[in-house]
Amino acid sequence: MSDKARTRTARGTPAGATARTAEAREPGALAQLASALRTPAAAAQPLFAQASKAWQRALPYLVVATFVVSLLPTTIAVLANDYGLDGGWSGALGVAQTVPLLLAVTRPVPAWLIVLVADTLGAVLLAQADKVAGHPWPWTPMAVVGYLVLMACLGLREPIRNLVGVWLVTGAVGTLLGFFPPSDTTNTAALLFVLSGIVLALTGALRGLGDARQRIAEQESISEAERSRRTLLEERARIARELHDVVAHHMSVITVQADSAPYRLPGMPEPVQQEFAAIAASARESLGEMRRLLTVLRAPDGAGGAGGPGGGDGGADGARAPQPGIGRLQQLVEATVRAGQPVELSLAAGAAQAAPPAVDLSAYRIVQEALANVVRHAPGAPTRVSVTVDDDEVLVLVVNGPAARDAVVEPDGPGTGHGLVGMRERVRLTGGTLDTGPLPDGGFRVAARLPLQDGDGTAGPDAANTVNGTNDTNEERS
Repeated sequence: MSDKARTRTARGTPAGATARTAEAREPGALAQLASALRTPAAAAQPLFAQASKAWQRALPYLVVATFVVSLLPTTIAVLANDYGLDGGWSGALGVAQTVPLLLAVTRPVPAWLIVLVADTLGAVLLAQADKVAGHPWPWTPMAVVGYLVLMACLGLREPIRNLVGVWLVTGAVGTLLGFFPPSDTTNTAALLFVLSGIVLALTGALRGLGDARQRIAEQESISEAERSRRTLLEERARIARELHDVVAHHMSVITVQADSAPYRLPGMPEPVQQEFAAIAASARESLGEMRRLLTVLRAPDGAGGAGGPGGGDGGADGARAPQPGIGRLQQLVEATVRAGQPVELSLAAGAAQAAPPAVDLSAYRIVQEALANVVRHAPGAPTRVSVTVDDDEVLVLVVNGPAARDAVVEPDGPGTGHGLVGMRERVRLTGGTLDTGPLPDGGFRVAARLPLQDGDGTAGPDAANTVNGTNDTNEERS
């Protein structure tokens, strides 16, 4: 089952229905063949080399071999019987004009050169043949058919510049031979020139369509990678701003305490007063640097600053508001319940006081995003939020069941990508672990462990592995 199918199954869609839908969407043989025709082959690859089925990759060889088997004896017989050419020359020309078509599947330009030389030599020899009068010349009907097959192979492989060159050379050779026609013959130079131009135009346009689709697919892949990168940078910028607010508070307190120490503690020796003054100066300098950095992060440029998609929680007013934490989870749950989502909260006593600021903020944001995902993807599902604290860590757990039967769920499709990216970044910065994934009953689970100590933003190897190993199919949920 594909990643997307697993995600839909986790949201309550039966696995059998998903499999049947995937089978119904699989293209038929004609659609696959059309796709193979539109897919250009590389310089060293045969035609249809990138087709998904083995029979499709073998199809060009079968088609060309059929033409060779049909044209070879016909050419020899017509040259010998109708044109009266010597039997040895008829056999040699028949082989030279038809067998090189097999090379056109992988090397169409060398095959074209061989066939053009053979056809030109045949035209010169037929001009001296006994029964040439009353027959097509310089190109026999068999030579015209083989040449058009060759043009089709060229059009599917070569760029427009080469196709125009081949077409002009074909017309030039036919025109040159037309100056020395045998008597009572039908000139076929113009016929081949027109037909080869039509075949080259059609197959070249088909290849151009394939090239355009390939470029579009490459651009979409680049755009998706750039979108993911931008999402990550936006989320990191938002986290950096929020952490700044937490750290700036403590730095401000240090500055005030260091500046006021000589007044609060009279009789302090001069060296100690100088030490406190140096501490206050360093704290003020650090605050200034952080504010300058924050000015850049909060620039309203609409592309990752405060005004960007992941840039803030409410614009200028949100930037001035105090950062939320575990103590405000009750308000968050009540707001979600008022929106029609049944949510139960289990909050350990003293959790807000035990968690350091970074962990406190990360826990709130993880619960906030998890509840937002439940509202979007499983409306009406019973949800349980649990926050517990022990001596070493804070455990945040959000579990929801399947969506209510009469609920209107968002259509399947990729989300913005901010949700789980933000959770992982917050967990990584606090040195914790994150585990997310669907449940057997169709629900979803988000579990984060945030350490109370050493939460300095450097995740250990185990934490990194756990975060990076989270089921990627859940990105659709964010």
